[in-house]
Amino acid sequence: MRKFWVAGGIGVGLAMCFVALLVVGTYSAAAGISGASGAVGLAKGAVPARYKPLVEKWGNLCPAINPALLAAQLYQESGWNPRAQSHAAAQGIAQFIPGTWASHGIDGDDDGDRDVWDPADAIPSAASYDCELAGYVKKVPGDPTNNMLAAYNAGAYRVIQSGGVPAISETQNYVKIIRSLEKSFAKPVGRVEPSRQAAGAIYFAQEKLGTPYLWGGNGTADQGGRFDCSGLTQAAYRTVDIELPRVANDQYNAGPHPSRDELLPGDLVFFSDDLNNSRAIRHVGLYVGGGYMINAPFTGAVIRFDKIDTPDYFGATRVTKDGAEALPTALPGS
Repeated sequence: MRKFWVAGGIGVGLAMCFVALLVVGTYSAAAGISGASGAVGLAKGAVPARYKPLVEKWGNLCPAINPALLAAQLYQESGWNPRAQSHAAAQGIAQFIPGTWASHGIDGDDDGDRDVWDPADAIPSAASYDCELAGYVKKVPGDPTNNMLAAYNAGAYRVIQSGGVPAISETQNYVKIIRSLEKSFAKPVGRVEPSRQAAGAIYFAQEKLGTPYLWGGNGTADQGGRFDCSGLTQAAYRTVDIELPRVANDQYNAGPHPSRDELLPGDLVFFSDDLNNSRAIRHVGLYVGGGYMINAPFTGAVIRFDKIDTPDYFGATRVTKDGAEALPTALPGS
């Protein structure tokens, strides 16, 4: 929940016309902007600051990985929780099972031990293991990173035997998930491809203008159709068949991250007291253009327009269906 807001100053009556123009403008903008290509670094705040140097260093250990890919794996495995433990006995931020750790864990910080619970060992070990697997499948046809990820999930032998990613639904899904999440952790190069679903999400949100805020509100009948900030954005994108996580800081990972001057209507915009850590995000709104968003601000207020240019503005996400579907629904230890 955001602590303070500057009133947008746009009346609800005029707002309908204002948003209607922006909905049309979304498609016009989409037609005129080209998509982005490859990643060159990490998106702002996507990796918690205490782990960022490790991810940047070890994410460049071999050509098959990069910092954004390594970040995607760590997030998918543990949600950056160094004490995570799964029912299958996987441990730590990189979720090594004991047998794999015994064979592949390294002393990443050169302190004389290999501690699966210490990110300074576990993150380097994850990168080292990725690169080891990449070496095993380096002669297999196809994308070397996809083959490495497939080997991580199904074993190198199956990848070699199949001549690429094997026809195993779990393995193919794992490769798709990590490559999709990679885009949400990467700093974009050039402009981010526009969203075709944005107009529908905006239409839903503008229909809710004037609705009272409710902490934990999902818009259900028993809640009087009221929302909190992330409940509103989740419901808005649900109408266009995109299922976002319930919590604002997880919604940040649902797609790539356009810069402030590249925002388009339909982008999610985020706010935080810690501008270097996406896990600290506490508020989200739906951008509608002109420096304004529709948001459910706080108890006692109604869903309304507010300006986004405030000191706690963190960044934005252009939601994609693949990006949203890649997000973990449950993490070890959560």
